[in-house]
Formats: sequence, C-alpha cells, structure tokens
Amino acid sequence: MAGFDDRAQELLNGLREDYQSGATALALNTLRNLASYVGATDPEPASLRSLLDELRKARPSMIVIGNAMTKVESLLSDGCTPQLAVHQVISELDNASSAIAQYARQQIPADAVIMTHSASSVVLGLFRLLAQEQHRFSVICTQSSPGMEGHQLALDLNDLSVPVTLITDAQMGLFVPRADVVITGCDTWLADGHFINKSGTRLLALAAHEHHTPFWVLGDSFRVSDQASDEVTLEEMPASELHTPAGEWITPRNLYFEPVPESLVTGKISEQGVFSFSDSPRR
Repeated sequence: MAGFDDRAQELLNGLREDYQSGATALALNTLRNLASYVGATDPEPASLRSLLDELRKARPSMIVIGNAMTKVESLLSDGCTPQLAVHQVISELDNASSAIAQYARQQIPADAVIMTHSASSVVLGLFRLLAQEQHRFSVICTQSSPGMEGHQLALDLNDLSVPVTLITDAQMGLFVPRADVVITGCDTWLADGHFINKSGTRLLALAAHEHHTPFWVLGDSFRVSDQASDEVTLEEMPASELHTPAGEWITPRNLYFEPVPESLVTGKISEQGVFSFSDSPRR
C-alpha cells in the first residue's frame, strides 16, 4: 500500500499470500513479524495504526487476525509501547490455545480414532498434548484440497509417532463411520449460529451428524465476530490451484472458506471451557 515501507509491505504480503497456515498460526506469525518490525523501525504512531488497519482487513475470513490487531491498537491507546502491546497479545493467544487443548483432551476416549479436516494449529496442539501424555489415539485427516494442508498435518503426526490415515476430501463420508470423534478448528465464530472454516467442513459435519459422531470445534475468543453468515466475505484463492482445463465455457471457482451451522456439531471448546449445542449428535 502507498505510504508503507518495504518491510511493512513484506509483512502485509506474507499475510495475504499464506494459504497453508491455519488462523491461529497465521495470526501468531503475523504478530511476531510485527514485533520484529516495530523493534527494527520504531514507526510513527500514525503509520503503525495504518499498518494495523491494513493487517486487520487483509484476511477477512480469519477474524482472529483482525481481532488481534484491534487488541494491539487498544493496548496502544491505553499507553502500552508497541513492543509490549504486541507481545501481550501473542501471550494471550498462546495461552488460549494451551487452555483449549486441556479442555479438549477430556473429550477424547482412550484408543480414539479422531477425524479432522484442514490443518489447525490448535488441533495440532491437542494432538501434541495427547502424544506427550501417552494417550493412545490415531487420526484420519483429509488432504484438504486444493491447498493440501492435510499433508503437513500428516507429517507432523508422523513425527509424533501417531498413526495417521490420509484421505482425499471426497472420502469423508466413507471414513466418518470409522471415527470415534471429529475435531476441527475454526476461523470465525459468527453471531447467527454459524462458524467459518475451510471449505469441506460442512460436508464433514453433515456426515458426522448422520452417523451420530461427536463433532467438536476448537476456537478461542479471538474468533468471535458480530457479523452474520450472510454478511461475511468468504475468501477466494487463485483459480490456478485447480489446474483447470482451458475452455470457453469453463469458470473455475476456488472459495477456501464456508459457513457451517452450529446445529450440525456437538459444540465448541474455547479457552473458557466446553460448550455443547442443543440437539447435538452424541454417541
């Protein structure tokens, strides 16, 4: 954007062009890069606020990023230095993720088969906690096309010596009956009884609901939005990821995110605890 120096523009571009990281990982990475930026450049207050505004708007489907930047700006208004403000928000987000893992582990029975979609650092944090505590479990994860974030999740689980079955997104309905519980992250909690996550989550929720398989959604309070599902911007990524054949009548679409009604899932787990939804599937 006009008026930003090269380092600030690089920070913005990195946020806008990262299609692999989940919302929490992307927010934390952006905050850490922001801390490095303010430490190295000591930007003027007006310039920093303009950068925070651009960062807030850069990934509309991932409200955690916007809310984190709003929190930084609020701390600045309260008199915090930029470095202290950014590091305080990093700490709050890290602590929230740790608390979610502690609450979520209580929903995982021994020898559980856990199914997930896309790649969430909060979900991975749960898996790491379970592995650390030598809680026996295995995972079914989708490759999460077209970004294929599930491939990295499978590698991370392999490094933890956790058995993992990697499937195409199209096989969700086949594998849900083999799972004891489904767990995903989320990018935004909406005000009208929906949450936003990677496209394909709604199909997974429908399959889990049909088979009465518990489905828990992990997400901290940084994700809360006052928007409704018909007001949000659902990000569309480059159509080149689809490798679409050339054709006059062919129009590729690559919407990465979708709203999912809370009525399809068991409930949500945040740093504040476990919250079940009414009429939710239970086994």
